[in-house]
Amino acid sequence: MILEYLKAILIGIVEGLTEWLPVSSTGHMILVESLFPFERMSENFYGMFLYVIQLAAILAVIVYFFEKLNPFSRKKTEAEKKSTWTIWWRVLIGILPAGIIGILLDDWVEETVIASDFGNMVVAAALLGYGILFILIERLRKNKPFQTDAVEKLTWKNALFIGFFQCLSIIPGTSRSGSTILGGMSLGVSRSAAAEYSFFMAIPIMLGVSLLKVGKYALRAAAQEPGYACTTDEIGLLAVASAVSFLVSLLAIRFLMEFVRRHSFEVFGWYRIGLGLLVLLYFGLLV
Repeated sequence: MILEYLKAILIGIVEGLTEWLPVSSTGHMILVESLFPFERMSENFYGMFLYVIQLAAILAVIVYFFEKLNPFSRKKTEAEKKSTWTIWWRVLIGILPAGIIGILLDDWVEETVIASDFGNMVVAAALLGYGILFILIERLRKNKPFQTDAVEKLTWKNALFIGFFQCLSIIPGTSRSGSTILGGMSLGVSRSAAAEYSFFMAIPIMLGVSLLKVGKYALRAAAQEPGYACTTDEIGLLAVASAVSFLVSLLAIRFLMEFVRRHSFEVFGWYRIGLGLLVLLYFGLLV
């Protein structure tokens, strides 16, 4: 059982890091699941398990940016409170496209693409494609000033455009944060503002999806459907992975915000290309 807990810690670390860095959590999870599968966790519980540790990662964003996102803070002036409401309005506009398209296509993508024989190929292609895009956009924007340096300065049109760009993240391997950041930078949004906007949009989107998936599992478990009962071992593994995901997410968010103030995203582009090639090699897709 100790080995199972070590696997839970590893998955919590991978989730906490890759959910917020623009490197695709899906691509990493595919490799981790293949190399270190759980032996004491049912397939149905594992599907729910992944969404619960996402909730822990989201909680880290809320904690890290709580003061900035709290429009009722007594520490803020009226102007600062107004600016905070502006951020939330931009987030609302940005999540509309992804929310609608995600609801319509999420199950189809999961059943048709992820579960298909070519699912790993799609993930690898997305890793490579986005890696190339990160390198290109950084080189095209080299030494050029950014037009927007804060989330609250985004226009509603820019927020909507980034929201549509985020819809590409429904393709496994693209990365939700990667899509948002690429969309923002293509409009001249600074790296730090694009990263922050990515974090902020994740709160309602991931919170909604995760709660929906967990709720469906809970209802089936309550109805005593076969394969939906939880064991104490599974609950223990879930608690450990969630705690690790939360703590690592806090560190990952802090790292990324500090990193982009001094460096470009090009290194993530090269990392994605390397990971994409690794996925192809591991699953024998590269001839």
